[in-house]
Amino acid sequence: MKRVVIVGKGGPEQLQVREAPDTEPKHGEVRIRVRASGINFADILARKGLYPDAPRLPAVVGYEVSGVVDRVGAGVGDALMGEEVVALTRFGGYSDVISVPAGQVFRKPAALSHEQAASLPVAYLTAWQLLVVMGSLKPGETVLIHNAGGGVGLAAIDVANHLGATIYGTASAAKHAFLLERGVHEAIDYRTTDWAVEVDRLTGGRGVSLIIDPLGGKNAKKSYNALRSGGRLGMFGISAATASRLPGPLGLGRVALGMPFFHPVSLMNSNRSVFGVNLGHMWHETGMIAGWMQVLLDGVAEGWVRPHVDRTFPLEDAGAAHTYIEERRNTGKVVLTTT
Repeated sequence: MKRVVIVGKGGPEQLQVREAPDTEPKHGEVRIRVRASGINFADILARKGLYPDAPRLPAVVGYEVSGVVDRVGAGVGDALMGEEVVALTRFGGYSDVISVPAGQVFRKPAALSHEQAASLPVAYLTAWQLLVVMGSLKPGETVLIHNAGGGVGLAAIDVANHLGATIYGTASAAKHAFLLERGVHEAIDYRTTDWAVEVDRLTGGRGVSLIIDPLGGKNAKKSYNALRSGGRLGMFGISAATASRLPGPLGLGRVALGMPFFHPVSLMNSNRSVFGVNLGHMWHETGMIAGWMQVLLDGVAEGWVRPHVDRTFPLEDAGAAHTYIEERRNTGKVVLTTT
């Protein structure tokens, strides 16, 4: 098997292709011949030494794959043998062979390519948890999606449209036409406009019902202040840390310290709420995740779940794929392919 290994903290050159014996499925696992692996921003943070949950280096990251089951372990029936599947992986996804617990494996919708399927689990599950499970977004409410052109951003647009919400999205101007086509009602160029001023104008000074924020840092306070009464702020990242000039944990710590603290009394008096989402800390909730995933897979058949792959890279070019994302050139997901 081939896999991409993070050999040290630093730039894309730290991603190296190495060979290893094919993995064998343990009890309760299935083995997948991977056709496509999704890339997430957490992978980039792990490479830079900014992701506390990452395995110790050298390590293989990757949270989602699509491929074909070619072997099953003890305790697993033969129902998935030979089936095209999509799976959540607790790291190890940057490989052309991987063994995964059967409870994290789902049949791939025939309507999706392997590349599209590999781009679905993390982005759409995160969006579902943010908007539906914890954000309680209702028809007619407003939602502000930061980084609307990213993988989670596009997934959130699909979910918000399905719910009948009014959608505002921040993104660079080059992505606006695509976002409007996808269903955003108002696109805001965060590079040339103070998005908070624009949101205030769009809402007539009332504020937004729900904001989802992957940026962290000082942006979290701006997001909180842009909520209306009864509004909710969903935090799901701290990507602002990658812009810090300080190395590794120092940069992460500085950005984290710049985030606001929310006192219960202040929350009560403002009638607002703040919550956090980290899908990587939900592995113990297999049944819950499977239920959400089934809704999303049904959404593919119903037409409202539309995974968008911006670009694919061969597994061997994982470093170039990371660079492409870090330069914010992607609209939607970037995927590694093995064939």
